Amino acid sequence: MEDKLLRYTLRVDRAFFRKFRYIAESEGRSANKEIEQYIKKRVSEFESIHGKIEVSDEK
Repeated sequence: MEDKLLRYTLRVDRAFFRKFRYIAESEGRSANKEIEQYIKKRVSEFESIHGKIEVSDEK
């Protein structure tokens, strides 16, 4: 079975990420889940202005 989740390496300043992790924990989320929430929010904002984004199932 194919895994739906994409693994992605993110390079970011350590001090900046520590602050981000603090924010995530204050929201009761892991840093990964907080990033996921930001991505969902941004896609939703973009689509509300520009229309639904159609993507293929290709990798």
